[in-house]
Amino acid sequence: MKSPFTSASLRVLQRCAGARRWWALAAVFAALATPVLGADWPQFRGPQRNGISSETGWVSRWTGAGPRQLWAAKIGQGYSSIAVKGARVYTMGNSGNRDTVYCLNADNGRVIWRHSYTCAAGKYGGTRATPTVDGANVYTISREAQAYCLNATTGKVVWYKDMKRELRAQPPRWGFAGSPLVSGKVVIYNVGSAGAGLDKKTGRVIWKSSASGSAYASPTPYTVGSQKGVAIFTAAGLVGLNPATGRAYWQHPWRTQYDVNAADPVFTGNYVFITSDYNKGCALLNLSSGRPKAVWQNRDMRSKFHSSVIVGGAIYGNDMNTLKCLDLRTGALRWQQRGLGRGGLMAADGKLIVLTERGELQIIQATPTGYTQLGRAQMPPGAYWTQPVLANGRIYCRSHEGNLICVDVRARR
Repeated sequence: MKSPFTSASLRVLQRCAGARRWWALAAVFAALATPVLGADWPQFRGPQRNGISSETGWVSRWTGAGPRQLWAAKIGQGYSSIAVKGARVYTMGNSGNRDTVYCLNADNGRVIWRHSYTCAAGKYGGTRATPTVDGANVYTISREAQAYCLNATTGKVVWYKDMKRELRAQPPRWGFAGSPLVSGKVVIYNVGSAGAGLDKKTGRVIWKSSASGSAYASPTPYTVGSQKGVAIFTAAGLVGLNPATGRAYWQHPWRTQYDVNAADPVFTGNYVFITSDYNKGCALLNLSSGRPKAVWQNRDMRSKFHSSVIVGGAIYGNDMNTLKCLDLRTGALRWQQRGLGRGGLMAADGKLIVLTERGELQIIQATPTGYTQLGRAQMPPGAYWTQPVLANGRIYCRSHEGNLICVDVRARR
C-alpha cells in the first residue's frame, strides 16, 4: 500500500516540527501505510494444511497482561482445534459421552447452532478431529469414526456415515483423530490402512483401504512436479495417493511404537518432513524421483502429536516437550527452548504463535539465529494440548477441559 503522503509534504512537516515530534509523526505515517490482511482458517492447520497463515498486520508485541480477551465459551472436553470462516467459528467437544459440533459467533462467542450425538469420551476424554469447512458444508469425524456432513449455516445434517461399521475399520488405540480433507469431489479420512474417500455431496464410499492400520494424522495435500496427491501418515508409514481414486503413488515405511504416527507430514517444494515420538525421530524425504528418498534422519525432533511448521529454511516443532528449531537442509539443531510441554504452534508473518501446555500464549520470532520472544499472555488454568489458531485478527486457545478463549490482536488505527 503506497503512503498517501508525498516526499514534499513530509519535508514540510519535518521543518515545522521538532525532531522528537517528527519521529512520532513518521511512525504514525508508517503505520497508516502498512497493509493489514486478515485470513480465514477453514480447516485443521489452515488453508494449505501447513500450519501457516497469510495474515499480516496483527499485533505481535505485547506488554502487561497481553491482548484483550474478547470472549470465552464452554465447549466440552477434547482436543479438536478451531476452523474459522468469515464471522463463524467451528469446533467440537464432548460432555456426558455426547459429542457436540459447535458453530459460534466470532465476535462474541455465542452459539449460532450446535449438533450433538452419542459418542464415548474414551481415554484422554473428548473429541480429536477438527471440523473442515468447504463451501456450504462442514465435515467432521468422531473418535469412533462417525462422519457427518452438516450445513455450515444451519447445522442441519446433509449426510451421516458410520465408517467404523460400514468399512469395518479398526480404530487405533486412542480413537480416530485425523481431520477430514476435501479434495475436489472427495472428502478423505485417515480410516483404514491407506485412508478412505467419500463423495462429499452424498457420503457414498468412492474408495477405501483395508480395515486395519489407521493412525492419527490428518490427510495432507501436496504437489510435486505434475503430481497432485494426498499424503496419509498411517500406522505403517507415509503413503502418497491419488485423491480421486485412492491409488497409491508411493509409500515410505515408518514404524513407531504403538503405531503412533500422529504429526502431519509437512511439504515444501519436492520435500516432505515427517516426525514421530517414542524415540523414533524425524526425516526429510526427497520426492522428486517419484519415490521417497531420505535426505537426512535424526532424533532431534520427536513429536508426539503436534505438527511442525517450516518457515524459510528452518523447521520449528515440539520435540518431547521442548520447542526446537532445525535446519531444513541438514537437520542440524539451531536452537531449543524448554517449557512447551505438550503444547502446539502455528506461524504467521514470520512469527511463531505458541501455546504451551500450561496455557501461556507466546509470540516467537521465526528465525534460526536464536530464540527471541516478542510477547506472552496467560490463559485460564487448564491443559492446553491443542494448537492455537490466528484468524482475522483473533487468536483462539482451547483447553482439554473445554475452555475456548478468544483474544483480540487486531491492529488499532
